[in-house]
Amino acid sequence: MGFPELGNLLAHARKEAESGETFLEFRLDYLPKPMEGAEAIRKFLAEQPDVTLLATCRRHQNHGKFNGSIEEQLRILEAAIDAGAKAVDIEIESAELVHAAVEHLRSKAWVIISFHNFGGTPAVDPVLKRMTKIPADAYKLVTMARKPSDSYRVLSLATSHPKTPLVMLAMGESGLPTRVLAPAYGGLYTYAAPNANEGTAPGQIAARVLRHLYRVDKFSRAAKVYGVIADPVRHSISPAVHNRGFQSKRLDAVYLPFLVQPAQLKDFFVLAEKLPVSGFSVTIPHKQKVMRYLDIVDPLTRRIGAVNTVWRKGGKWRGTNTDVHGVIAPLKKKLNIAKSSVLIAGNGGAARSAAFALLDAGAQVSITGRNADRVRALAKVCNAEPLTMEQAESQYFDALVHCTPIGMWPNVDQCLFKDRIPADVVFDMVYNPLETLLIKRAQEEGRDVIPGLQMFIEQAVHQFEIFTGENAPRAAMEKAALEALGHK
Repeated sequence: MGFPELGNLLAHARKEAESGETFLEFRLDYLPKPMEGAEAIRKFLAEQPDVTLLATCRRHQNHGKFNGSIEEQLRILEAAIDAGAKAVDIEIESAELVHAAVEHLRSKAWVIISFHNFGGTPAVDPVLKRMTKIPADAYKLVTMARKPSDSYRVLSLATSHPKTPLVMLAMGESGLPTRVLAPAYGGLYTYAAPNANEGTAPGQIAARVLRHLYRVDKFSRAAKVYGVIADPVRHSISPAVHNRGFQSKRLDAVYLPFLVQPAQLKDFFVLAEKLPVSGFSVTIPHKQKVMRYLDIVDPLTRRIGAVNTVWRKGGKWRGTNTDVHGVIAPLKKKLNIAKSSVLIAGNGGAARSAAFALLDAGAQVSITGRNADRVRALAKVCNAEPLTMEQAESQYFDALVHCTPIGMWPNVDQCLFKDRIPADVVFDMVYNPLETLLIKRAQEEGRDVIPGLQMFIEQAVHQFEIFTGENAPRAAMEKAALEALGHK
């Protein structure tokens, strides 16, 4: 943890210790007077003697904040050891110039030699070869992940060098999986941010999130890895929902957010093959393009032209669309779909999934939206009836399925329909907020409503069962979704 004010550093350290953390890093280079950090270490350890403390004073030349000489850096690290620090981190650029001093520090504490590349992920084996020329107790190699496969390249170090004590991480949002997987994959430890702070490196996540959401100390190297691929992905509540499901069923598995930019889908499959990944959810912008990388896609999903669930079975990548289940299951509880008229509002991927699913179930489907040309194009593909907004609002339907982002947070005061809502059952796919303006107005008009979270849970439950072959713990997953959306 790095804070520019001594009192703040100690306050956060105490909070972490009180929450059960027993291994902390003090970044002394963040302090205006780093030598004062040694006394802070002494004071903190007098209060928390069970905590193991790692001291770091990284020089400005090596992406730290300390502007002094290497000799001053070494004096600060030695003072930290004398104050009770059990380990110190010294960057390779400094260590290469002072071999004897590194050995002296090793006689008093653990020494970790570290390498950081904030620009990307170079070939990692030559870097490790350079580092291990200097005897140390552990070697920390940290790069910036620019694409999904960078995470595998960093994690694979522990496999290719099993006798070398390693800490290996990739920074940035693309590298987040390494922070979760590193301990199970052979790393000595991982790094997390204090729970009330953003951390000292790009992509760091809070300690409580690592422990409670990802259960970093609970799953094994044999754990099955799942995830969601998206861009952006940080907002996804799927990790909270699926990891809670794994926890409820006591499965050795973990579900991760994978940031996959539009041009990186092929590279993600490199990562997926090598980790290996057992299955993953797919969302914007990959639902259509992912199909070209799959071996088997079921017929309805192929007609929809969008996949949201991928899993590996028999060495083949298989794809389906559980949004279909998410649309049909809630509506079946409200009406006889085969004898119903349904208005779909929207013309994107969600509307397309809903249209094909409902037509396949025998419904009479009409499609409306603000973009008349796209509405007509979708209606033609689906063999549904295209309607202008004026035409749709002048008619009446058994159900309305709203598939646009209108009303989604933060634009919570928006609603596609200006006047009367033209249906008995109103199904809004938007689930943040839980109660949209459309849902509120429908309730005021006495309509039967289906909030968007019901669809999310239905499709997630179906995904979970495809992934694991077990009955999904629906109640636990729904509770996790509510918590992730800020509703305890």
